Amino acid sequence: MTASSALGEDPSIHPTATVERSRLGRYTEVGQLTALVDVDFGDYSYVQHFADLMMTEVGKFVSIANNVRINASNHPTWRTSQHHFQYRASKYGMGEDDEAFFAWRRANSCSIGHDVWLGHGALVLPGRSVGIGAVVGAGAVVTKDVAPYTIVAGNPAQVIRPRYEHAATSEAMQALAWWDWSHAKLAEALPDFQALSPEAFIEKWSGER
Repeated sequence: MTASSALGEDPSIHPTATVERSRLGRYTEVGQLTALVDVDFGDYSYVQHFADLMMTEVGKFVSIANNVRINASNHPTWRTSQHHFQYRASKYGMGEDDEAFFAWRRANSCSIGHDVWLGHGALVLPGRSVGIGAVVGAGAVVTKDVAPYTIVAGNPAQVIRPRYEHAATSEAMQALAWWDWSHAKLAEALPDFQALSPEAFIEKWSGER
């Protein structure tokens, strides 16, 4: 990824990336040696290099740094063996794969809200959700759901502070839902994204629908 790379309606996928059974929105970008499997990747979101996402719904305008892992596969600790020979049986010439086990994995998918930032090396465990506008610090391990507009860090991830000082700002930003605006409206509002405080931005644009 470079600052000069132009994005458009079609996703930009690095030649070394792997994308399987996934949907990528407009103005999206997938970095080198990154893997997306069963991922719904929202408009304007990007993932940098060496990341691994599986069975995850990613919102719009999500920023995913290098080496992030979302929904690292759980193994069946309750069974006699944890090894995947007994649910990927066809790979070993032992019979059919265990579709019920894979359905269980899909039921424990992850959800990443709009305008989320996942820092370098963050890990989001199966079944967890990260709310709109949240920040997950570098190297954090998300073992519990993260509330909207909350900054978390550490292993396991703990709340550091709200992203905005006042809860009303977070609530108003979610109501504004600027991530659903048209490309033209986003371009129109760009100077205000750059210059106005969140509160001033909300005040100016809350009546613009």
